[in-house]
Amino acid sequence: MLPEPDFVADDPSAIVLHALRAEDLNAWQGTLSETAREWVRNSGFAAKVGELVLVPDTSGRLSMAAAGLGDAKARRRTRFALAAVRNRLPALRFRLECDLDGADLAEQVLGWLLAGYRFDRYRKGDARPLAHLIATKSVDSTRLAITARAEALTRDLINTPAADMGPDELEAAIRDLAEAHGARVTVTTGDALLDANLPLIHTVGRAAARAPRLLDLRWGEAGPRLTLVGKGVCFDTGGLNLKPGGSMGLMKKDMGGAATVLGLAQAIMALGWKVRLRVLIPAVENAVSGAAFRPGDILTARNGLTVEVNNTDAEGRLVLADALALADEEAPEAVICMATLTGAARVALGPDVPPFYTDDTPLAAALTTAAAAERDPLWRMPFHDPYEPMIEPGIADLDNAPAGGMAGSITAALFLRRFVRQTRRFAHFDIYGWQPKAAPGRPKGGVGQGARALLTALPHALDLE
Repeated sequence: MLPEPDFVADDPSAIVLHALRAEDLNAWQGTLSETAREWVRNSGFAAKVGELVLVPDTSGRLSMAAAGLGDAKARRRTRFALAAVRNRLPALRFRLECDLDGADLAEQVLGWLLAGYRFDRYRKGDARPLAHLIATKSVDSTRLAITARAEALTRDLINTPAADMGPDELEAAIRDLAEAHGARVTVTTGDALLDANLPLIHTVGRAAARAPRLLDLRWGEAGPRLTLVGKGVCFDTGGLNLKPGGSMGLMKKDMGGAATVLGLAQAIMALGWKVRLRVLIPAVENAVSGAAFRPGDILTARNGLTVEVNNTDAEGRLVLADALALADEEAPEAVICMATLTGAARVALGPDVPPFYTDDTPLAAALTTAAAAERDPLWRMPFHDPYEPMIEPGIADLDNAPAGGMAGSITAALFLRRFVRQTRRFAHFDIYGWQPKAAPGRPKGGVGQGARALLTALPHALDLE
């Protein structure tokens, strides 16, 4: 959750918080009184990332504070440097002063907001009160607050363990979101998936105690059609190709794609975009029982393509296939797919840089620019057509898990592209959805990836501005 209020109104009693780059330290010190200058020097404050100095007045009361943003090299390595000090400041009101502007200033203010996130559902006791920030007129504080709340929703959903975040609870989350923004939700559950021609979603989820379902949210009556598709595998045992225990421990996050598109949808609706928004989430558990699908099975997807199952642990692309085929039938202006899909993406780019795939060059350029501006790292990977034979097993149209282990993220993306044939703009994001080590503004645990870049890039791609 994110505490309220994120920003407070102007307050003449607010204490000045200087956010300082290391290269500006000497000049700033020259503006201080002799007493304050000596205090800062004796504290050893060098404006490194995470450094904080609290400067008292002659009566011992706090007169100002200074937080380090580091040197140029440190700022390239560390996002949201200001976030590193929020939890160490007294619970007072602060007015930010710095030489930053534009995207650099917005980054630090957003980091401050994200540092207020707490996942305390299972912990007893009140959290320590936090410092608050005066909304500066130099940034769009409303948009930043909406962005932070969207990220908090994504983190809450991912962090909640599967016992309390199964298909039922994911359905409840999308219904809550719809109610808050006047959207409509349709849910197709259990055997009704077969009647609705969503056979792969049913097949993957039928072994679980909690029924599989497709969650379908619609919002907006005018503007271009934008469809977000998120992988909602609420827990992944691997199925009959059972994961080892060490690989299963983080599988509550396998619905990270669904969590991310729900956060993104919340932001889009809160910002009032003029779009016809649709969100599709296949919500399942990949479980083991007598009803589990098997290696060697050949399945027929919604669009008629057959798929040979060579690994039941490659289930995400199966449920997404039906959802993408359904989305494509309306030929929207854009379909965005987000999924915690492959370990191959992590091997290639690590946990912090999700690859994205698209054949739309203007969209790719907009995403690359937005990712840099929003400090939301992304890297474009190719839909490499010469690899298409790798996903063609010979006895079916498609193979869900090509042998050999090479180009695993690319072949998964190629697999998904087979189900999007009419949509002009399609982009697939192979995200991790997890922060393995705490960093400023990003505690260890669930994290959104790609949503901020999309929030900036999509209006350009859809000609909303």
